This record gives sequence, C-alpha cells and structure tokens, in this order.
Amino acid sequence: MKIIWLGHSGFRIEIGDQVLLIDPFLTGNPTFPDDRKEEASRGVTNILVSHGHGDHLADVAEIASQTGTPVHGMVELMGWLDAQGVKDTNGFNKGGTITLGDVKVTMVHATHSSSTPDGAYAGGESGFMIEGEGRTIYFTGDTDVMADMKVFNDLHAPDIGLLCCGGYYTMDMRRAAYAAKTFFNFNTIIPCHYKTFPVLAQSAQELIDALPDTKVIEPEVLTAIEL
Repeated sequence: MKIIWLGHSGFRIEIGDQVLLIDPFLTGNPTFPDDRKEEASRGVTNILVSHGHGDHLADVAEIASQTGTPVHGMVELMGWLDAQGVKDTNGFNKGGTITLGDVKVTMVHATHSSSTPDGAYAGGESGFMIEGEGRTIYFTGDTDVMADMKVFNDLHAPDIGLLCCGGYYTMDMRRAAYAAKTFFNFNTIIPCHYKTFPVLAQSAQELIDALPDTKVIEPEVLTAIEL
C-alpha cells in the first residue's frame, strides 16, 4: 500500500488493484507544485469526494473529464457534478458501502458543513472507511471530534488514520489526539488539512507528542508512505 499526500486533504492511495484520489485540491493549493498535476492523477481508477467545499472539490471535474475516472460521493454532490458535465458519477450516502475492485469504501458521518463553490446544497459532509489488503484506513474528511467515532471503531477497527488536524475549520492537533486516544487504536496516523494556509497549524509536533505510542508520520507532498 502506498499513501501519497497531495497537500491539504488530498491523497492518492494505491491499495489492492485500485489507485484512489481523495479530495484532489491541486489548482490554487500553495503546497502543491503546479507542474506535477499529471503525476498525481496518473493511473487513477476512482475518485472519492468528502464534501463540496472548493478546497476538496477543486480538480475533481477536470481530472474526471481528462481521465474518464468515476467519481463517488454524497448523492446530491454527485448530481451537482453531473450538471457540471462530469460523465461518470456514483452518488451514495452515509452508512453505504461500495465495492471498487479489491477495495471496499464505506461513507461515514463527519461534522462540518458542505456546499458547492456556487452555493448549491451538497448533501452533507462525510468521511470514508477504506478497506483493502487486510487493512482499514479512516479518512476523516473535515470534522470535529464526535462520539460517532466510537461506533466507527466498533464497526471498522481502522488501523490507519488520515486525520484532519489543522484547526480553525476542523479539529486541531489537541482534539485530533483526543479522538485518536479515546476512540481508536491506530497503528499509523497521517495528519492532513494543515500547513496549507497561515490560519492552519504548520506542524504536527503537538499531535506527535500527544501520541507517543502511535506512529505519526508527517507527510511530504508527492512522497509515498509505504505501509
């Protein structure tokens, strides 16, 4: 398995027979090099979108149109992408599970907000449980800590956490550490939704210090983490 951070909350995950893109925000992302967009989307098999905000949706339509890749996410948001000319969308909802080759993806609740760049209703915010190669990844999407996370762990027991933790718009390092310690038993945590803008945390050291028994990996853009 390879997990490749695309900056902010974007990830490229090579798992099983799939190459998944999650929330690709490349255009206008100050942490992503403009000349490496093709590298980020090369060989992609499916795109997952957690909610409608521009810093998660920015490059979805362009990548989907250029590559013919299916896009999966909240049903109302997929309807909006249909109207933007995206040809292959699959709308599902929280609690639903889809099968993508060797990989299963379950949409789970998040607590945030969601609308499209033009202000349209996007159906609600979400995260994803991604199961493959005998491992389970929890991608939080944008969220605060919530008691639902206990249910997520009971049902899915994720061992890898891709946790938003930059603060201001989502939970911060302290709250992300609390969520990890209270509700989960992660072997590996990769922080995200930080460093992008000055208002967000610029380091995950607080998270690292709070979780001495968990491997917390600060990712580098476009550098593969092999697990």
